[in-house]
Amino acid sequence: MSDQVQYHINEEPFYQAQSDEIELYEAAYAARLPIMVKGPTGCGKSRFIEYMAWKLGKPLITVACNEDMTASDLVGRYLLDANGTRWLDGPLTTAARIGAICYLDEIVEARQDTTVVIHPLTDHRRTLPLDKKGELIKAHEDFQLVISYNPGYQSLMKDLKQSTKQRFCGFEFDYPVEAVETSIVAKETAIDIELATKLVKIGAVARNLKGHGLDEGISTRLLTYAATLIKGGVEPKAACRMALVRPITDDADIRVTLDHAIETIFA
Repeated sequence: MSDQVQYHINEEPFYQAQSDEIELYEAAYAARLPIMVKGPTGCGKSRFIEYMAWKLGKPLITVACNEDMTASDLVGRYLLDANGTRWLDGPLTTAARIGAICYLDEIVEARQDTTVVIHPLTDHRRTLPLDKKGELIKAHEDFQLVISYNPGYQSLMKDLKQSTKQRFCGFEFDYPVEAVETSIVAKETAIDIELATKLVKIGAVARNLKGHGLDEGISTRLLTYAATLIKGGVEPKAACRMALVRPITDDADIRVTLDHAIETIFA
């Protein structure tokens, strides 16, 4: 139990359900089915997993995947120290041993030869072979594997193989509908509903430009950044330009369009 304590989420993360995803996740966890969460940047994927780990009372180990990540980064490696060599478990191995939820965030960023190590943990075997150590780990009964990625960034070079995808149950997330997103921004940052409504309207303008000059719209996360700046005393239009426009585009015409929307909405 002591190994689990550091990975437990002690305070309830704020999460507002958009549909029946909480009940569906609970059903999947009860059967220890692996989960895939897809959706655009900043729409609440990671917050949802944190909330579910808290609600279920299970430890959560999160790995931010990247293109330099190797299989050893996930499962572990031998290290040299003053007494010779010692084995250090990676986050996936630790989760399998202690019965944590292991969350591989943005898994498509990892190399495909790295992600194959998760395969034996996602079928009836629920095992993790440590080839370098000569050990076969039987996953703890509470262990669950969760992955996430943004389908908008997929390409031939950055996509999951079907042999990986078809090992998971899936959730597809999107930005919340206007009323729900307004409530989320207001509650997350303790601003009033009127201000939250204006910020969400700016977000909607940007999302309508996706595919017409923008690769990605303004995320719910960025809306909370703008609200936080305003609550901290920053002038609303300046806060919106700083938090909502400048991070998402370097295109002068798109900036002008979004800046005009800000001026109009905060007129």
